Amino acid sequence: MTITAAADGSALGNPGPAGWAWYVNDECWRAGGWPHGTNNQGELMAVLDLLRATAHVRQEDLHILCDSQYVINSITKWMPGWKRKGWRKADGKPVLNVELLKELDRELAGRKYTFEWVKGHAGHDLNEAADERARAAATAYQQGVAARSGPGFQGHQHEAGSRGTAQAGAPATTRVAAEQPSTDQPAASQRSAAQPAAPERAAAGHSASQRSAMPPAAARPAAKPEPDLFTDPGLFGDPKLFSEPDLFSELGSEAFETEPGTAEPSAEAQVEELERELLGPLVRGDMGRTAVLLHPDFMEIGSSGRVWTRDAMMMALEEDPGERTDIEILGTDRVGTSAVLLTYRSFARSGTTLRSSLWVLDGGRWRLRFHQGTPEA
Repeated sequence: MTITAAADGSALGNPGPAGWAWYVNDECWRAGGWPHGTNNQGELMAVLDLLRATAHVRQEDLHILCDSQYVINSITKWMPGWKRKGWRKADGKPVLNVELLKELDRELAGRKYTFEWVKGHAGHDLNEAADERARAAATAYQQGVAARSGPGFQGHQHEAGSRGTAQAGAPATTRVAAEQPSTDQPAASQRSAAQPAAPERAAAGHSASQRSAMPPAAARPAAKPEPDLFTDPGLFGDPKLFSEPDLFSELGSEAFETEPGTAEPSAEAQVEELERELLGPLVRGDMGRTAVLLHPDFMEIGSSGRVWTRDAMMMALEEDPGERTDIEILGTDRVGTSAVLLTYRSFARSGTTLRSSLWVLDGGRWRLRFHQGTPEA
């Protein structure tokens, strides 16, 4: 069975408020964005989120419709050479958007996929639907309002169709779309199919199909964030009131290790260690790692009362990872079989904050789904 999807990116100003989206039908799509980004970053992020959203059905072929030659060529032609050169271009300069590309490289490993170029703004139903949602997300960030994120991938919906309408006689598929104005060039479709880790990818001409294998890596988009992950300095009116970083502020982190022959650490122990890891500045400033630790639907209500989405939080943390802070664990409680609620107190010169984090088991790994901080009287 094939999942057909369109992915698109948008940036108002390029760079400017940015959005991304992939689309299958009206019941199966997802969008997001950042306060500051580029078209290319939005385009790459749309494909990356699509891969993550379909990771639980990785045995199925993924057919990605994309109107960006930059994205298609980056993944199917240029990436192997960039990796051999240490993620540098032929002229020795660093590759742009390298963290997003590394994460795409990791997510594509073992996946069977093809890319097909479609002309943007030409009436293609799926492309237009993805473009519309990506632009809406960028506009929401421009206006400072909440962006619609969509229902996400519905694994049971494997029907061909556009905007939720099935096509008679079409094979069972799931559809999604993508766009990028500044780098689009007319060209024939390009394709690539991933196989288990291969060191290089074959490159074919624009008019021929391309098949390739992609090894793993880590990712993230670059954009100008606003400082606050479990801390929101200056948002209470007095810029010094919460100027000290709190949760997800600096805290030393040591890798959780299990001695050979010993039992796997408990879920509670794993979650506590991951929370401490997320408090470290090196991790907080690494968008690739925070993208792994934060659930795709992550939301935070900061100590200032501000609501943060996952994308906005990752951008903010990369810009301002904060400083070191100490914490006191208050409780680590299982909530069913696949969730752990962690509560603790964080300390800073400005005072203490009570915090709660809900971690959920997602695809075999613990990821932070929700966080809230409340200044302690």
